[in-house]
Amino acid sequence: MSLTLTLAAERWPIAGSFSISRGSKTEAAVIVAELSDGKVRGRGECVPYARYGESIESVMTQIDAIRPQLDAGLDRGALQTAMPSGAARNALDCAFWDLEAKRRGRPAHEIAGLPAPHALTTAYTISLATPDVMAKAALAAASRELLKVKLGAEGDAARIAAVRAAAPNAILIVDANEGWKESNLAANFAACADVGVVLVEQPLPEKGDQALAQMRRPIPVCADESMHDRSSLAALAGKYDAVNIKLDKAGGLTDALAVVAEAQRQNFTIMVGCMVATSLAMAPAILLAQQAHFVDLDGPLLLRKDRADGLRYVDSLVYPPSSSLWG
Repeated sequence: MSLTLTLAAERWPIAGSFSISRGSKTEAAVIVAELSDGKVRGRGECVPYARYGESIESVMTQIDAIRPQLDAGLDRGALQTAMPSGAARNALDCAFWDLEAKRRGRPAHEIAGLPAPHALTTAYTISLATPDVMAKAALAAASRELLKVKLGAEGDAARIAAVRAAAPNAILIVDANEGWKESNLAANFAACADVGVVLVEQPLPEKGDQALAQMRRPIPVCADESMHDRSSLAALAGKYDAVNIKLDKAGGLTDALAVVAEAQRQNFTIMVGCMVATSLAMAPAILLAQQAHFVDLDGPLLLRKDRADGLRYVDSLVYPPSSSLWG
């Protein structure tokens, strides 16, 4: 049966701004793909990411190009080879999952052969800023169990110390977003170790991370920008202890589930993360995150408002989606 594809580019204002080592933004630009068989519809949301050469225009074009194959009966299985991994395939893959759940009247986790999902503790992000601004943000979030602290600029030792002072009881993970250098790597690790940071994400640029294999890592290190899909894993051994799996990088829930299985086989600790987006983008990741040690699905909390029927967040917990949202 052919399917009707509808695409929409949406912009969701961020509460304040979201800043990392590569820059700041004040809105989340997303694409929503909707597949309909005339009776029910399935939706998926993706975030085109410039770091991977994507834009709203390029991803819309990529998805548009698949319309003839959809008309010819393309299904979720065939999608995996019809498109490369990335944001475009993610939107369509998640729309296929949602459509199948609606068609069959069964939740997506059952279709995937997974246990029923439960609420998870998610990290909450503290954006990169001056130490005093970051301390103020950490103080406001100090009751949360897990904070993800964005670093990656000169003066990071003062930043992480300020955050720790403001949130003495929170578990801290750090994300440098490729912003450290081999020359300051040891000092930054030491500063993080001094305040009890439990994980450091992507300290060095993807193409310059060999130093991680040549040093004693005082804190486990997680690959983010160096981690894309299953083909990435082989190159990470010896440099990274964990991998951050994101649907937009893996190209959807289908392949992301396979990435988790392979990463576990290779003894990587699993983190499931997100781009800044609405609950529609987070919902399928909730299924993936059931197998993760670290969960970072706070995207909707960073927006001024979420879409209708969004995920329920209570304190540090994020709850599985309702069928009216996805799956």
